[in-house]
Amino acid sequence: MNQFNFTLHKTDGTARLGTVQTGRGDIRTPAFMPVGTVGTVKGLYLDQVKEAGADIILGNTYHLMLRPGAEQVAALGGLHKLIRWEGPILTDSGGFQIMFQSHIDGSKHELTPERAMDIQRLLGSDIQMQLDQCIEFPHTEKQAEKAMELSLRWAERSRLAFGSQPGKGNFGIVQGGTNETLRRRSAEGLQKIGFEGYAIGGLAVGEGQKLMLDTLDFTTPMLPVDKPRYLMGVGTPDDILEAVARGVDMFDCVLPTRSGRHGQAFTRFGKINLRNAKHAADMRPLDEAHPCSALSQYSRAYIHHLMRSGELLGMMLLSWANIAYYQSLMQGIRQAIEESRFEEFRLATKAQWQRGDI
Repeated sequence: MNQFNFTLHKTDGTARLGTVQTGRGDIRTPAFMPVGTVGTVKGLYLDQVKEAGADIILGNTYHLMLRPGAEQVAALGGLHKLIRWEGPILTDSGGFQIMFQSHIDGSKHELTPERAMDIQRLLGSDIQMQLDQCIEFPHTEKQAEKAMELSLRWAERSRLAFGSQPGKGNFGIVQGGTNETLRRRSAEGLQKIGFEGYAIGGLAVGEGQKLMLDTLDFTTPMLPVDKPRYLMGVGTPDDILEAVARGVDMFDCVLPTRSGRHGQAFTRFGKINLRNAKHAADMRPLDEAHPCSALSQYSRAYIHHLMRSGELLGMMLLSWANIAYYQSLMQGIRQAIEESRFEEFRLATKAQWQRGDI
């Protein structure tokens, strides 16, 4: 296949079931994309990521351009070959400013829309993001407008630089803070340029869940029905459930692995802090019914011991467990939409988290 397409199979309320078709395989949506910033989902073998049910992972343009370098990755056969991942990869442009200093050696670099797209082409990623400017919350309306307009100009340049890459997609990024007028201007401007998909950026940057969801309420209806919608950097399982209910198709977040490294597990029973002393003599697994062995085969007492001892295996097991739980949540969401019971699934899942049968 050398076409990049999105097929919307079914809607249940505003929730959407679809497939993103790429030259490297299909992405079932709604999808959670594990973050592999520098070519590794921290603490996991990529075989584990695949077995957990992930169709796609992320890489980061900024980090990979600094080390090992985009040209070096290309010379080694591309990112897929280097890291042994056969499925699709999305690369976030990683650009927060045009000029920056490397966090590795302090060297100065210039990241333009053209260079950001060139790096992503060299990496060989399947979904390539435009260069944009993301501002933190709180911000003034003037700051949001300035960043939105800059991102729109960069979108046009990014699209031109992307060129023709059969089987690959280029996504524009809607900015505008929490302002409906600015978001609309951004969304309309991006659609005039024309992209294979549309991302919602500039959220989950400190505004809180309510304001994020309020912004999604008016932003997702501005986006084309026949293109995938990607909410960048989000989030918790609850964020994902609520965003799916508002028509979002794709998600990414470092939370599963970051939380795992700090002793927190996400499960169908809610969050479990394995560093707590109450788990020291608990021989139950995190979830005996889950197919992932990190959840069903290792006792809470053992993982607690590993975390308290600072052992890497504890962090690895919890990172694996969290990625597996996120993927099973997405599978549950997809099945619920297919069976026209997403709202029932959403409420039941949230209720089980709140009961905390742990």
